[in-house]
Amino acid sequence: MSHSLLATRRFAGLFWCQFFSALNDNFLKNALVFLILWRLGAEAAGPLVSLAAATLMAPFFFLSALGGEVADRFDKAIVARRLKLAEIPVAGLAVVGFLLHSIPVLFASLLGFGVLAALFGPVKYGILPDQLDKGELPAGNALIETATFLAILLGTVIGGWAAADGGDPVRLAGIMLVFAVASVVAAFLIPKTGRGVPGLPIRVNILASTFDLLRHLGDDRRLLWAGLASSWFWTVGAVALSLLPTMVKGALGGADDLVTAYLAVFAIAIAIGSGLAAWLSGHRIVLVTAPIAALVMAGFAALTAFAIARVPATATPPLGLLAALSDPLAIRVALGMAGLAIAGGLFVVPVFAA
Repeated sequence: MSHSLLATRRFAGLFWCQFFSALNDNFLKNALVFLILWRLGAEAAGPLVSLAAATLMAPFFFLSALGGEVADRFDKAIVARRLKLAEIPVAGLAVVGFLLHSIPVLFASLLGFGVLAALFGPVKYGILPDQLDKGELPAGNALIETATFLAILLGTVIGGWAAADGGDPVRLAGIMLVFAVASVVAAFLIPKTGRGVPGLPIRVNILASTFDLLRHLGDDRRLLWAGLASSWFWTVGAVALSLLPTMVKGALGGADDLVTAYLAVFAIAIAIGSGLAAWLSGHRIVLVTAPIAALVMAGFAALTAFAIARVPATATPPLGLLAALSDPLAIRVALGMAGLAIAGGLFVVPVFAA
């Protein structure tokens, strides 16, 4: 099912569009983080590194409802194209920031990408029922989630590589523009869907639209629980990904290549869990696996925490990837993170499909 969907224009365009878009977002965020570390040093950079993640995510709290109104009123494929075209000048701003090594300019560009990502989110998920049959929704959501976490992984790795020791501005700028153009090209491959609610008003007051959306969620318990469940998943995922480098470096004494390896394990495990969820669905939307998967996530998180808590606070040489393969604690932590991620894929795919 997954391979057949990727071979169709009705899904492939959306898949690659959101993949390159998420890749660019995470590339810019992580390149900015490395530039902050290079300019300010590890001790002074902590608040700005946290601010970089908040800058990318904050627009989702305020603009998602507006994005939903726009996606419902206009053709979602056309909205996607215009949003991706708007990414070109935002990427151009990032290019200026890289050329000048200007952290404020890069923060402004990151905020722009966050705004566009928040407006694109309702299009990305809302277009799936327009393009796919009901029985294809689990597989479609599985592919979207897999691509999202692989984009996070690749954005982290490529951003760190390109921005190491200040980075080559031309290389950083070139990567940004390539990803942005690839996202635009893919957006123009998405077939038009038609307007959902042509007469829906678009409110300028984003707070009013956000609170109305929350009230609407409260009126429908099914939507409310689905919204809470998906929000809980993304909270767990964000916390796990943000703590993982610190955990590997601080508790295990891991080197940079080990951090990258753990990120890869997490992303690949999400893909495995998402694929399992799509396979178990049998072309149906089945929610029975979601609460079980949530309990399994909690169990693997607890096992990982207990393993880390027993590590003595002693100075040791950096633990590399090859040495970690024979280290029992490193293996237990890797298995714990993999189990958490696989259960996460099993949890989120049926919830999003529903």
